[in-house]
Parts: sequence; structure tokens; C-alpha cells
Amino acid sequence: MLIEDLSFYLRKGKDIFVKITFMELYYTFSVLIVLASFFAYLNLRFLKLPGTIGIMIIAMLVSVGIRLLGDSYFPATTKHFFALIKEFDFNEILMGAMLNFLLFAGALHVNMADLKEQKVPIMIYSTVSVVLSALIISMLLFYIAPFFGIRIPYLFCLVFGTLISPTDPIVVLGVLKQAKVPKRIETKIVGESLFNDGVAVVMFAVVMEMATNPTFDMSFGSIAWLFAKEGIGGLLLGAVLGFTASKVLKKIDDYKVSVLITLSIVMGGFLIAKSLHVSSPLAMVVAGLIIGNYGKKVAMSEVTKDYLEKFWELIDEILNAILFLFIGFELLLLPNLDKQLVIGLVTILIVLFARISSIVLPWKFFDIFKFFGIKSAYNKGSLTVLVWGGIRGGVSIALVLSLPDGEYKNLLLEITYIVVLFSIVVQGLTVGKVANKVLEKE
Repeated sequence: MLIEDLSFYLRKGKDIFVKITFMELYYTFSVLIVLASFFAYLNLRFLKLPGTIGIMIIAMLVSVGIRLLGDSYFPATTKHFFALIKEFDFNEILMGAMLNFLLFAGALHVNMADLKEQKVPIMIYSTVSVVLSALIISMLLFYIAPFFGIRIPYLFCLVFGTLISPTDPIVVLGVLKQAKVPKRIETKIVGESLFNDGVAVVMFAVVMEMATNPTFDMSFGSIAWLFAKEGIGGLLLGAVLGFTASKVLKKIDDYKVSVLITLSIVMGGFLIAKSLHVSSPLAMVVAGLIIGNYGKKVAMSEVTKDYLEKFWELIDEILNAILFLFIGFELLLLPNLDKQLVIGLVTILIVLFARISSIVLPWKFFDIFKFFGIKSAYNKGSLTVLVWGGIRGGVSIALVLSLPDGEYKNLLLEITYIVVLFSIVVQGLTVGKVANKVLEKE
């Protein structure tokens, strides 16, 4: 069965290659790389913002300029550029390719010992808090939206709640790296964001089925089995990939082959996860953690470690630049964004309230378990940073773009973009200052 599924993906890849010639791919990625590098230069030279956020803001300004002046002054270029952006399936590119590389690269640099110290809180914040946040957001949006002349069925409110609740590990890792957040707090935020993404993707798939498939079995057993298969299956696959790669790497000491093996873990692991219908994001996180901790310790010389870390750091930087470029240019595909501005601003408040509630309520419950020796090292200062560091990003946009066409898709897309924009720009640019201010009071 696995071989048949893998051969299907090979055939699918061949069909795609037939439709999209090599030169077309080369042209498209050349444009993206040139723009990303040019915007990165402008940001470093003039704006001096964190790299990824600066690229996104410049891309947004260019998008606004194209909308205002493009048709009048350079209509042919504008038409080609619109076609370039529209032909990209953002959901497929991010969720099917980039996310696996970025999660693996992020997990590769995380210290497992730091995560173990907070394993219980991280597990709860990446599971219970995500579900709690989704429920709070869906209920508040369902009852508040009619006051602004907008009625959204509850199941679609729940769809929005599931896609906007998880913090984006890609954005969180990229922002915190440049925000100079203290290491002990950074580990707590990163630990939650790495794992809640896989949980949220599974939950989104379940809610999507409930909202769009009238024949879906909504029994507790069916939903629990889907969660278990996707979630636990992804964790187990990641463990197998990570330990297998580490054992293989132990037999050699060549940095070039080691890099190739880690690439094969990410790319081949994704195909296996898809064929087994388990969570590839969770698999990549676990594989990255194992190789980055156990693999480096038992299987790599200092030279190999250095090359491997620098290679994946470079991959991380390049893909992050392209991702934030995409987010900025998505503005071109939202012509009616201004019409949803008010409900979007209200939704920002709803999402922030849900974030606070979903973090503080579980924290309070830790007091109940102190008798069993389970307690949280999260003090009020850490919780403040954890709340404000819960940044949304490309994953939320990719998930909402995966919705089937219908009367609510554009509405939810526009609201999601407003929330993500606020989260990246406002929260992303201030999380370092918030962390430092909180620490001064401790």
C-alpha cells in the first residue's frame, strides 16, 4: 500500500512537471529570489526592521503601489505580475513543501533538555490551549459579527477559530531570533509553537469535514480516531525518521552526505507522511529534534555539525524571506479588504482575548496538580510574553486559502489577513520590548 501511494506521488510529480516546464519554474523562482534579495537589501539599508518583517512590509507597500498606479503607468508589467502571484497555490507551496523544511530547520536548533524541563506545560499549551482558543473565538465571532451586519454560520466560525488559533512556528522562530528575547522565555514560546501547528492542522481538517461534508461521521469515536491517527502517527513517524537517520549518520563522517541525508528525511518523510495520512508537520518537528540533539551528539564530528547547522540556517533564512514576500504580495489578491476593516479590527480583539484566556486558564489549573509534582515554571512575566508572542502567520493564511470556494471564503480570508498583519507587524515588532520590560520588573 505504501509503495503504491509513493508511486502515485511520483506520477503526480511527473504530471506537474509536464504541465509546468523547467524554464517556467526557473523564471518564477528567479523573480521571487531577486525580489526577496532586493527587499532584504532595502530593509537592511533603510528600514532596519527585523529581516522577514521588513521584507513583508516592503512587499505590501509595493502591492499598494501596483494597485494605485500599476494600470495607469505600466499595465503590461502589472498584468504579468498579477498572473505570477495568482498562479501560485500558496496553501500547497507552504503546507506541502516549505513548512516541512522550516519546521525541521527550526527544531534542529532547539535544545531538547530545555523542552524537557517544560514538557507538561508545553504539551498542554500546544493542545488544550489551541482547542480552547478555537472554541472561544468561534463563539465570540458568531455572536458579535451580527452587530456589524455580518452573519456567519457557527461551523464556519469554528473553522476560522481553528485556523487562527495556532501560533505560527515559522513566524515565531523568525521573529524571536531577531527580537533578542531571553533564551529561557524563547524556549517556552518556541516549544508551544512547534507542536501546536500539527495539532491545529488536524483539528482544522476535522472541522472542515464537519462544515463541508454532510455525510461526515461526527461521532466522538470517529473524531478521536482521526486525531490519534494524524497526531500520534506523525509523532511516531518522526521518531522513526530521526533515529534511523542518526544511526545511518553514525556510520559515516562526511558533511556533504550528512546534508543529503537530512534533506532526504524532510522530502522523503513528507511523501511517507502523506501516503500514511499522518501529520507531516509533527513528523518533521520530532525528526528535527532527534537529529539536532541525539544525532549531533552520537553521530557527527564538529565539522559536520558546523556545516549541517549553517546549511539549514541558510535554508531557513531563504525560505522565510520567500514566505514573508508571499504574505506581503497576498494583498494583491484581496481587493475588498477595506470593507472588512471594522470586523477585522474587532476580530483582532477577539483573538487576543482568546489567546489570554487559553494561556491563563490552563496555568491556573496547574495548581490542582501540584500534589502530583506537576507544576509550571511560567510566572506572570513569562505568561505575558507567551501571550504577546503568540504570533499568527502564513499557516493561517494557507489554511483559509484551502477552503472551498463559497460565500464565506473571501470574508474569512480578509479577516484572517487583517489579524495576521496585526500579529506580525505589531506583536512581532514589540515582543522583544515587552519581554525586556517584563524582565526588568522581575
